[in-house]
Amino acid sequence: MNWQSVSFDWNQARAFLVTAEEGSLSAAARALGLTQPTLGRQVSALEEALGVTLFERIGRSLSLTPAGLELLDHVKSMGEAANRISLAASGQSQEIDGTVCISASDTASAYLLPPILKRLRESAPGINVEIVATNAVSDLQLREADIAIRHVRPEQPDLTARLVRETAAHFYASKAYLDRKGRPQSAEGLSSHEFIAFDRPDRFLQHFTETGLPLQERNFKLATASGLVGWEMARNDFGIIVMIKEIAEQFPEMEQVLPSFEPFVVPFWLATHRELHTSRRIRIVFDLLADALSGKQLIS
Repeated sequence: MNWQSVSFDWNQARAFLVTAEEGSLSAAARALGLTQPTLGRQVSALEEALGVTLFERIGRSLSLTPAGLELLDHVKSMGEAANRISLAASGQSQEIDGTVCISASDTASAYLLPPILKRLRESAPGINVEIVATNAVSDLQLREADIAIRHVRPEQPDLTARLVRETAAHFYASKAYLDRKGRPQSAEGLSSHEFIAFDRPDRFLQHFTETGLPLQERNFKLATASGLVGWEMARNDFGIIVMIKEIAEQFPEMEQVLPSFEPFVVPFWLATHRELHTSRRIRIVFDLLADALSGKQLIS
């Protein structure tokens, strides 16, 4: 068949292409963020428009028919062209100069990003950076940011994600607070202390009770959704707080509480949209962040 003479819907062609690449309708549906019935209808509509069978089922997998194999090369070329058009339309070309938006928690934005961005300014001064300092998860698919630094694994199928580091978080308090209230020598000793929560006390308490800590809501005298505010309150002697060690160690007035207690593991994930990851500008920033965050020290 002369495929060039046939006109068909790109959504149908894309459904066919991803199904061929993934090997099943269910996997292709996840990759495209569609329901399996919707994807199946698009593939069937393409087969009907062309008057051929593109797949045959083998067990739970799909195999391309000879007609499907012949069509695949043409559709791959269409997909590559569509990606180039999308990148050009969104301004994400291979030019280095331009703006990159980074989303990170408020504490990471304030205490971890500055030395990293200094390196970026030295190596790529034409890149401008916009920082979205938020403890909510920015939606990269809606372009709320180009790159996100997250502490939970990204699950969206259209994202490229990399676990670059796992670090430790501990209990910290100001030396002045501990001089006043005493330094606990065991987990049981924490029950007489005041804590700062990053969420509603009842929700935050659950994380601690699951680790066997003898705390109650009365221990949480202060709560805030802002990591920066909570940290400043701890520095001003309001109580004990959880913080990653790379940030806490920047403040000599803060002291680790109960060093023998098992640390909390905090992962650092870097995520970007697959489409944006092909941009040279995004790639430069992504790789610099990955290199800096994966080092033995987050702070140079």
